Amino acid sequence: METDGLLGILRDKKILYAEDEEGIRRNIAEILRLFFLDVTAVEDGQAVIDEMAIAHYDALMLDISMPNLDGLEVVKIIRETFPELPIVILSAYSTQEHLWRAVEMKITRYLTKPHTRDDLIDALTHIAIELNRHSRQPIVMDAHTLYSPCRKTIRRGTQEYPLTLQESRLLEFLIRNDNCTLTFETLYDYLWGYEAPSKEALKSLVKDLRKKIGKSWIQSVYGIGYRLEWPDAIRG
Repeated sequence: METDGLLGILRDKKILYAEDEEGIRRNIAEILRLFFLDVTAVEDGQAVIDEMAIAHYDALMLDISMPNLDGLEVVKIIRETFPELPIVILSAYSTQEHLWRAVEMKITRYLTKPHTRDDLIDALTHIAIELNRHSRQPIVMDAHTLYSPCRKTIRRGTQEYPLTLQESRLLEFLIRNDNCTLTFETLYDYLWGYEAPSKEALKSLVKDLRKKIGKSWIQSVYGIGYRLEWPDAIRG
C-alpha cells in the first residue's frame, strides 16, 4: 500500500456501476477497470437490485435517471441492508432537492454531469477512504506516515503520536476534502458547532496537528482557511 497510495486499496475490490446510456457506461467502466479488481456494469436500477441480491460488491456508482428505478430509489433500498456501503451518484441534476436527498442517504460523492476525469478520481479516492476506515486499517499518508482512524494515532517512522479528539476530527475532515480549501467558517462549524471559537483556537489546533503529521501537509490559504495537500504520487 505504501507505493500504491489510497487508490491501491481498490485493487482487490468489486464495484457495481449503473448507467442507461451505453456509450457513457462503456467509457466509465473502462476507467473503473484501471482501479478495481472487478467491474460489473448494468443499464438500470432494477438490475442493480438483482445483482446485489446474488453477489457482494464493495462500492456502487449510480446514475440518477434510469429506467425502472432511479438511482436514489435504488440507494434507498440498498441502504436498508448496507448502511455503510460507499455509493457515488453521477447525475445531470444539480437541484437542491436531489442534493438534499443524496445527503440524507449518506452518499459518498455526488458528481454533476459533465464531470472531468479528475472529478471521478476524486470520487474514487473518497470510496477508498471510506473502505479503509470501515476496514479499520491505517491510512497511508506517505512512505513514512500512517494515520490510524481506529487508534486515533499518527505513526511517523518508529514514533507514534496520539491525537486529541479535535485533532483527529480535523485531520479526518481534511482527508475527506483533500486538496480542497476549507474556509475558517466551515471548520468552525464542523469542529465547534454553535460555540463560535476564536480564530486563535483553530490556529492553535492546526499548529498542534502539524507537529504530529509534519508541517507540509496542512497548507494555509491566506484570509480564507486551510487545505490538506495530498502528494500526487501517494494519492493515486
